[in-house]
Amino acid sequence: MSEKPEQKKGWFQRLTAGLARSSQQMTEQVTGAFTKKPLDQEQLDQLEEMLIEADLGPQIAARIADAFGKARFGKSSTDVEVKEALAELVAAELTDREGVFDPLSGPKPYVVLFIGVNGSGKTTTLGKIASDLTAKKAKVLIAAGDTFRAAAVEQLKVWADRAGADFMSKPPGADAAALAFEAVERAQAEGHDVVLIDTAGRLQNKADLMAELAKIVRVLKKQVPDAPHHVLLVLDATTGQNAVNQVATFKEICAVTGLIVTKLDGTARGGVLVAIADKFGLPVHFVGVGEQAADLQVFSAPAFARALAGLDQ
Repeated sequence: MSEKPEQKKGWFQRLTAGLARSSQQMTEQVTGAFTKKPLDQEQLDQLEEMLIEADLGPQIAARIADAFGKARFGKSSTDVEVKEALAELVAAELTDREGVFDPLSGPKPYVVLFIGVNGSGKTTTLGKIASDLTAKKAKVLIAAGDTFRAAAVEQLKVWADRAGADFMSKPPGADAAALAFEAVERAQAEGHDVVLIDTAGRLQNKADLMAELAKIVRVLKKQVPDAPHHVLLVLDATTGQNAVNQVATFKEICAVTGLIVTKLDGTARGGVLVAIADKFGLPVHFVGVGEQAADLQVFSAPAFARALAGLDQ
């Protein structure tokens, strides 16, 4: 997302504030214990347990605790030193997961499919990305492919109007694949730079959802062989480990290319982002800490890690 330096500083402050519950969960007990005596095995075991409770996952928790022990075993630490060390170790786990999302440098129209369960923030996220693209003078077409939820279509129309993007929808219950086909067809005819396609997220009807998404992808490839150019899975951080299951399910359905993690401001489970990025090897493109367009920002491993550890940027 394009932003001025003061906006970037404000974003870091919102990220730190948004992850306050997660950072408290991750650091409060350990920093208190680690500053009272030199680091020993009991404290390292406590650190590993705490990292697991913060939803970082057992493998990463073990790696971080091991690295922390090698660096600081037998030493006394201040509160800040503990947090700085944790931030460095978390950032190291995530550096290779910083995703690049630059549809304006790719083929035209650049087709992006947004997937995720209902309530994950998918529609709002799509709208925010549309706003950023139109601010860069891109010609954007939004297709309301969640044809089963009238509210989702209405919400997306509001975002399209706000962003100055073109918009397409069909009556409730219409074929989402047909809408996707028509959207790309229109984009080709009218010279759109980017097509953003929303989709349904009814995991309780997994077979139906799988068939619908597979059909959308199949139809898109008939028009543009390498489309969709991106398949972005939007995850709600407040669901914790359930978000891991969602990634596994959607990866079965279609080729997910990257992740967007939302609602980090409402959870003590922000560490789940680390677990997901590690388990599935997927890039994280954006993180969100609120409802406004400026609350969705490009993922930065160092910034996220420092916020998660309760440190200023």
